[in-house]
Amino acid sequence: MPGPEQAPHSPERNNERQRDIERAPEVLDRKAEKATESREEVEKNIEKARTEAQQEAISGREVSGGENKAKGEETPPPRMSHKESYKHTMKVVRSEMSAPARTFSKVIHTPVVERTSEVVGSTVARPNAILSGSFFATLTVLALYLTARHYGFALSGFETIGAFIVGWAVGIVFDLLRGMITGKRL
Repeated sequence: MPGPEQAPHSPERNNERQRDIERAPEVLDRKAEKATESREEVEKNIEKARTEAQQEAISGREVSGGENKAKGEETPPPRMSHKESYKHTMKVVRSEMSAPARTFSKVIHTPVVERTSEVVGSTVARPNAILSGSFFATLTVLALYLTARHYGFALSGFETIGAFIVGWAVGIVFDLLRGMITGKRL
């Protein structure tokens, strides 16, 4: 339980507040005097800092060049095309990779492979198509397996692949219809 000096509405606390209110003009006058003195000092310090900064100033190119050369990296020219910037970034990132990872990166980041991957990702390997293919294959193969087990005939192994293809086609059709109805680009 708080003591009387800590209670928010105690008589002692009210007396302290009254004394603070009475002393407020004196405190404000003292702070105003300090503020005018310190304001002048602040302006002097700012001017001093400006002159020191101008005397010791070095360009940004010198700073970044020194830091990157210490790390062993080359600094890119100030204005690079997207293609040049991409090549520079790949060079820097590959320098930190192991030899096999670097070789794999070079193969998968060739323009032909990247374009092929983008086309396949936007057409054949759509997420809804793969999900519906997997879901349809799981349900179909489960039903076929239970039926085959009950009636005693063997499965050939093509059932899973065939069911996935059918489910994938259903997913592609669903995506196309949804795109036509909502008007959103796939």
